[in-house]
Parts: sequence; structure tokens; C-alpha cells
Amino acid sequence: MARKGNVSIRKGDQVKVIAGKDKGVTGAVIEVIAEHDRVVVEGVNRIKRHTKPTQAGGAGSGGIITSEAPIHISNVMLLADKEPTRVGYRRDDVTKTRPDGSTYGAQRSVRIAKKTGKEI
Repeated sequence: MARKGNVSIRKGDQVKVIAGKDKGVTGAVIEVIAEHDRVVVEGVNRIKRHTKPTQAGGAGSGGIITSEAPIHISNVMLLADKEPTRVGYRRDDVTKTRPDGSTYGAQRSVRIAKKTGKEI
């Protein structure tokens, strides 16, 4: 289980479902719910919700709404170059500039594809 709040998949990433009823489907990540280790993927785990008509608000018609439900983050794999891969991290040295114009060395964390070693 991933540590809470530290997930390697981010909003907008292309992922492939590797387990569950939608196994094999690829889609973009719409939302990441890090505190529960879950992601919402476009076109995956679609549910139907029946809503009553209401007078208040703009959605007064009611009906059946189809939307995506969250799935566990362990059931998806990141796609890099259209291939599923695990995610690793690398620390890169960078030079930053202060507002007064002076520079200093720092490090930044970069996600890499374990399969190819390329930066994601």
C-alpha cells in the first residue's frame, strides 16, 4: 500500500487499468484522491446515479447521471511511450536565481519511467 499522500500518479497522466472489471482500458486521470489511495480515470468504473427533480438550482430536471467512480491506485499503471511502466524518482541538480540576481545550486525531484529510464 502506498504511503498516504505520496502517490506517483498525477492528474492528466495516461494510465492503463491492470485489474478489475475494466482491465485493459486506458484513459486520462481526472482526479487523484491521495488520502484514500484512489484515482478517477476517464471512461473507467462508470456508475449510474438516479437523481430526483428539484426546484432549487440549475439541474432541476432529474434523471439518470452516468459518471466515473474512483478506483484504487494499485489497479492502474502509468503509460510512458504507450507502454505500462512503474514510476521511479531521480534527483537532478539545478541552478536557481534569487530575486537579487545571485544564483545557488539546488535539487529537484523528477519522475522517471522504470522501463526506459526517460523523464516523464
